[in-house]
Amino acid sequence: MLPTLLEPITEDELIQHEFEALLDDYSKTNHRQKIDIITRAFNFANTAHRGIKRRSGEPYIMHPLAVARIVVTEIGLGSTSICSALLHDVVEDTDYTIEDIENLFGPKIAQIVDGLTKISGGVFAEKASEQAENFRKLLITMSEDIRVILIKISDRLHNMRTLGSMPLPKQYKIAGETQYIYAPLAHRLGLFQIKTELENLSFKFEHPDTYKEIETKLTVDEVSRNRFYKEFSDPIDKKLTELGYDFRLRARIKSVYSIWRKMSTRNIPFEEVYDILAERIIFKPREGMNEKEQCWMLYSAITALYKPHPERIRDWVSTPKANGYEALHVTVMGPGGRWVEVQIRSERMNDIA
Repeated sequence: MLPTLLEPITEDELIQHEFEALLDDYSKTNHRQKIDIITRAFNFANTAHRGIKRRSGEPYIMHPLAVARIVVTEIGLGSTSICSALLHDVVEDTDYTIEDIENLFGPKIAQIVDGLTKISGGVFAEKASEQAENFRKLLITMSEDIRVILIKISDRLHNMRTLGSMPLPKQYKIAGETQYIYAPLAHRLGLFQIKTELENLSFKFEHPDTYKEIETKLTVDEVSRNRFYKEFSDPIDKKLTELGYDFRLRARIKSVYSIWRKMSTRNIPFEEVYDILAERIIFKPREGMNEKEQCWMLYSAITALYKPHPERIRDWVSTPKANGYEALHVTVMGPGGRWVEVQIRSERMNDIA
């Protein structure tokens, strides 16, 4: 428990609170609970980084703790990755070696920490040859253990979330590197939510005025967008209920970066980006029927209500994406001649996504 607002919070209490939050996140997973080794990794990292501050002024250990929480809550990895995240800056920033890590935590955690240390200098180095060498290391460590790049992406995500405390030249460098390397990597690995956040944060720091302008327009448009969504989704809800489907509907709003990219590539104003809103249908499959057939049955029900765009059907149920993504996407004309993308997924497909 944190002290009340009337009592001063010491750094040790702040650190301990964040560590307890990490253990709480971990306890909610299905992983075998290896609390002991995680506690040992935290205590070791906390001692190694003691007295060191981040540029924001907070104790340095808060960064590895934040990365470990992203690793467990947003990617779903277990104790080996949590320990590696807690230890990921120890070799680079202190006098401890990879041999010390191996002796204390075993060869697997040491291998992951070593991989993270090798690519910690950043992909865009001062010279082209160094840049190529770092990128080569990145690819090699990916092939040895994919957890290296998953933790590195988590590390980059937290750095982007706290980028405001860095000087402007550093912000531009890190944002550019994130946009061109880490966001595409997250996309390839199926981490779509993280990929979207990385793109948005990069865009926010590279083009702050444009970001603010689009964000403001999204906020102003929110009331009319919610009204339109209700008008669009109510007939779908009624139709699928009548047909006896067990389902739920979810709205998906296009990110600021995605809106800007469409405005730029199509050379159109914000008002002409018609797919800002999308609808996701997640259904519970009926017994005795395969999921693919049921996706197309739902497609028929929706296109009976709304006219489909003939060139905007994406069939990833017949041929899933390379990363395993399955869904049926169709764009239909909603009320007022506004195009809306509808994504159809079974519960299993949604869990994979």
